[in-house]
Amino acid sequence: MTATTTRPARERDGLPGGAALPVADRATTRRAALRLIRLDGRAFALMLALNALAAGAGLAGPWLLGRIVDTVREGGGVSAVDRLALVILVCALAQLLLARYARYVGHRFGERTVARVREQFVDRALALPAATVERAGSGDLTARGTTDVTSVARTLRDAGPEVFNASVQSLFLLGAVVVLDPRLGACGLGLLSGLLAVRWYLRRAHRAYLAEGAATSALAELLAATAAGARTVEALGLQERRRAAGEQAIERCRRTRVRTLFLRSVLLPAVEVSYVLPVVGVLLVGGVLHGRGGISLGVVVAAALYLRQLSEPLATILLWVEQLQSSGAAFARVEGLGRAPRAPESAPAAAVPPADDRIDVTAVRHAYGTGPGVDGEGLSASPGRDVLHDVSLTIRPGERLALVGPSGAGKSTLGRLLAGIEAPSGGSVTVGRVPIAELDPEVLRRQVVLVTQEHHVFLGTVRDNLRIAAPGADDAALCAALAAVGADWFTELPAGLDTELGPGGHRPDGSQAQQLALARVVLADPHTVILDEATALLDPRTARHAERALAAVLEGRTVIAIAHRLHTAHDADRVAVLEGGRLTELGTHDDLVAAGGAYAALWHSWHGRTAAG
Repeated sequence: MTATTTRPARERDGLPGGAALPVADRATTRRAALRLIRLDGRAFALMLALNALAAGAGLAGPWLLGRIVDTVREGGGVSAVDRLALVILVCALAQLLLARYARYVGHRFGERTVARVREQFVDRALALPAATVERAGSGDLTARGTTDVTSVARTLRDAGPEVFNASVQSLFLLGAVVVLDPRLGACGLGLLSGLLAVRWYLRRAHRAYLAEGAATSALAELLAATAAGARTVEALGLQERRRAAGEQAIERCRRTRVRTLFLRSVLLPAVEVSYVLPVVGVLLVGGVLHGRGGISLGVVVAAALYLRQLSEPLATILLWVEQLQSSGAAFARVEGLGRAPRAPESAPAAAVPPADDRIDVTAVRHAYGTGPGVDGEGLSASPGRDVLHDVSLTIRPGERLALVGPSGAGKSTLGRLLAGIEAPSGGSVTVGRVPIAELDPEVLRRQVVLVTQEHHVFLGTVRDNLRIAAPGADDAALCAALAAVGADWFTELPAGLDTELGPGGHRPDGSQAQQLALARVVLADPHTVILDEATALLDPRTARHAERALAAVLEGRTVIAIAHRLHTAHDADRVAVLEGGRLTELGTHDDLVAAGGAYAALWHSWHGRTAAG
């Protein structure tokens, strides 16, 4: 019932860390973009048609101006010139109105599409297993949901319609020059070869922007982890190490951004030159052809004006090309969330319910397959290394079992397997002879709940935070749950259960947040509770009170206590000892102490320190 934070969860018992979320490849990104277009195909087709009509109307001006030049040279009267000028005015007005409406349709299309992108991202993020989010880190997911989605939104809302309109105009203008005179068209197209710099840029920009996005995510994750563990960093004197890690992450961001800046510094000057050369070339070649009588002056003027007009849509395209590359990489990262493993789907209605409350662990192996693992002492473990080896254990209903062992032995990992947060790499974990992986998540939460040292207070009222575990609970049940864990402080809040928590309201301290988490467990009323030092963050007096209250509430239920402090094991019905990911001893406290094995050594060592303290 508690939500674990990222950093500490990866510093216990072989939990993995650093595995980035996937990024979609180009083909997947293109298919996703086409799917979004198909979902609003009518608006996209209307935008296409309006842009084409606007571009067509814009072609009339230069051609008619060329006709005016030829008319004047041939001695035409003022009335003929006025008629042609009036047609130019009408065409310009039509182009303005069509382009404005096309932009309006494009922006509406963009807003609807980005709404779909945001909704899909939220759906996919909520479908991620908790273990996947913990491995990837909150920084990567946060960067994708904020910076990357915002970049995609800006493209769909602003860059997309602008670039689309400019692209249609460019094609029409180039086609008009070729139709006027193929020789002038060939000259203009040849001199536009300076735009080959765009091709050079595009071949390198996508990868460069992906690297920049990854560096930004890594920096965000580092900052989030450091902020979350600020007290630990200060207590252990890790400030210099964290500062050094931060400087390395910032340096990586700087290098990736300098790379994209270099690409732009090559692209933009080359493009600026390519604007001018076609106009100059057409005027020179056209002048020669006109001097030989092979072309009229009006055609030369019209062709030059078309190519001069071409600079505006090309400038628009190139103005947004950086945004398009950046947002393309951002969209690949957003769409990549769809390739991440999803939480198991709900079991079908015909699924067999658990026969009883017994939990069986049979020949379980577990290895973290991606990203570097981190053992209990913060040492990295190579991906794929087993952290549990052939663990078999039966937990009887109503039993209180303590899991003990040295740091990095696999205690928290086994707890996560028992709670269904992780799936075993081999073997099985069953509840009432039904594999945990086959249980509907709602059913599983009523069977087994993992409570860790970590906690989370959600934005909302005290009542909202508690009803996460039991949506139908009345105020009496909520107050009873808070009283059961010693959270008497809520009675002093200005609005009681309706007090807002978080910024702008009451800010619970560590012990109050943990008590809220424990109260959620009481409300969930599971038959098995896995306690991973659930009261570790409470002060001693409050912790003793909460432990007594929990003992009363959990009477008759199965309790699996991951014991980092051995007084928990002393009171358990049985003790399971893990060493190096293997179950080495199992029995009562007295039997294991009498056996003189690993548990006895741990007990004497801890008991001696306690007595000395």
